[in-house]
Amino acid sequence: MLDLRVTPFTERGSRLLVLAEPDGSLRVARAEYETRLSETTVLTGLRLFSGDRELPVRRALPDRVSFGDGVDLLFADPGTLVLTGSGARAVWDGGAGEIDGTLVLVGQTGPHDAGELLARAAERRREWFARMPAVPAELRERAEQAWWTLGVNLLSVAFAGGREGVVPSKLGYVGIWNWDSYFHAVALRHADPELARDQLRILLDHQRPDGLIPDVVHDRGVLAETTDLPRSDHDRLAQHVGGPAAPGEPIGGVVPVTKPPLTAWAAWKIHEAAPDLGFLDEVYRPIARSQRWWLTVSDPDGDGLAEYLHPYSSGLDDSPIWDHGPRAEPPDLNSYLALQADRLGDIAEALGRTAEAEEWRRQAARHVELLVARRWNGSRFVTLTKFASGAAAEVATRTPLELMPLLTGRLPREIAERLVADLLSPAFWGERPVPTVAFDDPAFDPDAMWRGPVWLNVNYLLIEGLRRSGFAAEAEELTGRTLDMVNAGGGLYEYWNPLTGARARGATTGFGWSAALFLDLAHRRAGHRP
Repeated sequence: MLDLRVTPFTERGSRLLVLAEPDGSLRVARAEYETRLSETTVLTGLRLFSGDRELPVRRALPDRVSFGDGVDLLFADPGTLVLTGSGARAVWDGGAGEIDGTLVLVGQTGPHDAGELLARAAERRREWFARMPAVPAELRERAEQAWWTLGVNLLSVAFAGGREGVVPSKLGYVGIWNWDSYFHAVALRHADPELARDQLRILLDHQRPDGLIPDVVHDRGVLAETTDLPRSDHDRLAQHVGGPAAPGEPIGGVVPVTKPPLTAWAAWKIHEAAPDLGFLDEVYRPIARSQRWWLTVSDPDGDGLAEYLHPYSSGLDDSPIWDHGPRAEPPDLNSYLALQADRLGDIAEALGRTAEAEEWRRQAARHVELLVARRWNGSRFVTLTKFASGAAAEVATRTPLELMPLLTGRLPREIAERLVADLLSPAFWGERPVPTVAFDDPAFDPDAMWRGPVWLNVNYLLIEGLRRSGFAAEAEELTGRTLDMVNAGGGLYEYWNPLTGARARGATTGFGWSAALFLDLAHRRAGHRP
């Protein structure tokens, strides 16, 4: 069942969204990149009547919206919405029509056979759900919602080279975002490995000659550089909230933007589920070029540790780590780069390039040693704000990014144990871990994006880190608490309030990577590996 007040009825490949208005009527709008639904409205005020009796929505299902009396709303094709039934009348703002077999609301006028449309819609539903990864029975209802979310978020985007990509959400995120695609591929690999591979190809097809993989591929082009800061970051910098930016520190200018370097990690996960040496050979050199970009272009001070040149590149646009400047070096980035070097080593070894595999692993080891030597202060890994002048300042705000070095699997045991103790401390642990700012930090806000809410990608990567660092029991405990939170929370949200487990204020619904990572964790909980 769908709640049309927060989750639109839509279809794989369709831009059309059907939503319930507060007065009970339905609205149809189109999903477009960086465009509000209020600007793409196709039809408003839709109501159905049988005689003088209004037919309210009785059930909104993945394949149809049912009004009772044999009247249904469904897709004839991705661009065509049709009402089927007889003896009922539809009215909407500026129009009306009798339902006699079929009535086209939006799209191709027909002819359409009602019975055939209903049968085809039901078959599309059966076929998609038959491919859903196996999950424990107690998680199945939420998993079905997650699997449906991934299916309907599949779109053909103009610059995606004819490939289908999973958009993060048709409510506000209509494009192919970089690391979102990697997380989407993690779930798709269990049912459609080639579709999972395509999520990486869409981004790699637009890799720049210098190695940068772009931030977003969308209908109007590719986002690989920007002059903007996120609105909230720009406002905080301009108003000097929490202290002024460094004198002369720019908040504009053209800056390259990407997303965290998890490409090799995702490629290897797909390979584990569905081995394909041809795909590994296809992506190996492009990912190696991306790794070089991070360690050269994105290390402007040349200290050997990469930094985020722009908040967008971190994927954590509104985190308080950006409150004092638009460049920062939190510990997650160099942890990802060490992991990526190890995964490039795995890929090289699978391709028979033994010497290259050994060199990648040496690079991974050296990078972790450098991270420990320069950013471990004896109690935690520190985040630095970097300035164009060459100055740097330690960020006091505590976030789970300082726990991400667990993901390398290469930390000295005593440091790894200290990080796990921090994770399990009241700062980060609770009934619904892990907050994106520590519970006891002054900046903690349970509803503000990246300033306290739980995000599934952070939890998922920490679970991976615990496993790689030898803390299997702790990984299982975090897995269980994460699955329980999502299962009880009512939907696949962008992020959750860690105090209540409810949808955090401002979080969108039907979010792709939440759906994908919930499914993967649930699949693993059912005993499936990898």
